[in-house]
Amino acid sequence: MTTISSAADIRLIASGGSRWWQLVFGIVCMVMVANLQLGWTPFVDPIDQKYHWGRYAIQWAFTIFVLTQTWLLPFSGYLVDRLGPRMMISAAGILVGAAWVLNSQANSLVLLYLAAMIGGLGVGIVYGGAIGSALKWFPDRRGLAAGLTASGYGAGSALTVLPIQGMIQTQGYEAAFLWFGLGQGLVVLLVAQLLRAPAPVEVPMPVAAAVPQSRRDRALPELAKSPPFWVMYAMFVMVGVGGLMAQAQLGPMAKDFHTDTVPVTILWVTLPALTFALALDRGMNGLTRPIFGWISDRIGRENTMFAAFLLEALAVYGLLSFAHDPLLFVILSGLVFFAWGEIYVLFPAMCADLYGTRYATANYGLLYTAKGMAALVIPLANLLPAGPGSWKIVFMIAAVLDLLAALLALAALKPLRKRLLASDQQVSRPPEAGGVRLSLAGEAHDPDHD
Repeated sequence: MTTISSAADIRLIASGGSRWWQLVFGIVCMVMVANLQLGWTPFVDPIDQKYHWGRYAIQWAFTIFVLTQTWLLPFSGYLVDRLGPRMMISAAGILVGAAWVLNSQANSLVLLYLAAMIGGLGVGIVYGGAIGSALKWFPDRRGLAAGLTASGYGAGSALTVLPIQGMIQTQGYEAAFLWFGLGQGLVVLLVAQLLRAPAPVEVPMPVAAAVPQSRRDRALPELAKSPPFWVMYAMFVMVGVGGLMAQAQLGPMAKDFHTDTVPVTILWVTLPALTFALALDRGMNGLTRPIFGWISDRIGRENTMFAAFLLEALAVYGLLSFAHDPLLFVILSGLVFFAWGEIYVLFPAMCADLYGTRYATANYGLLYTAKGMAALVIPLANLLPAGPGSWKIVFMIAAVLDLLAALLALAALKPLRKRLLASDQQVSRPPEAGGVRLSLAGEAHDPDHD
């Protein structure tokens, strides 16, 4: 038994570098697909100026993209768990490239919506596959690993805000769609060849007392009957509403408040307010994810949710109150995304804590459909009449939902989580002799393990 334990320990140590490379590969893929959602805003007005379809009709493409990305993720996540990340993310690279190439040629709303569906499917596969990989490779640092991976999506478009806007102005939005689409898809396709799932003895046993974890792996049917899951789902929708609406409407809102072209200087950098806000928002949206993930590994998921969601409520209310001031518009929009982006870290980490890692991609895929539910409010916001006053009721509702989610984290989710893990302790078997837990990701064969 000692020999087996030593061999497992050696393999565990040897896999340490490998798992960090797997994390890096997942982050690169996330960076490459981030523009399909976070880089959408600069394209809305140029498309409308060319075809005069109207902002409401064009923004339906954004909603279709989010709905496709989220609602198909349980199915694509199931395939990633079964077939492995390499095959599925390779296919996703082709899809995300094709989506923007089709956008460059779309001369009807039907084609624009079709491109949104193709892109949503591809991004969903990359997003679910990369997050699922992080959850499986890092059960001992789940919040940090998921945070770093999600930061690739949150901040991935920050460096391309100015190049995309510049290409739109000089060569037209069609060229921006075409060349960025081809480049992004190609990188995903190439990096996907390096991805693989962990072998059973390549993951260490978690020791963080602040984040107890289940010893059971629950699949989707059992997940759907679990009360903590639906509390998380409701909270995800509540917090997602404000951030998604701001993400889609930041440009039009700045124009309604006449702050979009006003120069703003922060730390010796001067840019138009909207351009500054878009770049800052993407940076903050990415920065928040590893920070709050790291914090949650130490103080617990629910405590971190409470603090973050409360901050989000205050930031949304502040943006509503001071968006007419260009400097405060930039600062507060950054704070909104800093307090919002962590939902894409805390919820997948919490889901894996409660329901295991063997089906982590599919399980989080089901939870991630909450983002699609939240996205349904975006077209409704476009129906509001133009002008600063029309945003008041929408942002007030968002702030109230953020506050309610913060309270639910402590009042409902925490006791339900304790009850679920206590029931697991009653039926769990003792850990393997020799001190090494062979697998937190299940005993099944991992199809992409070399």
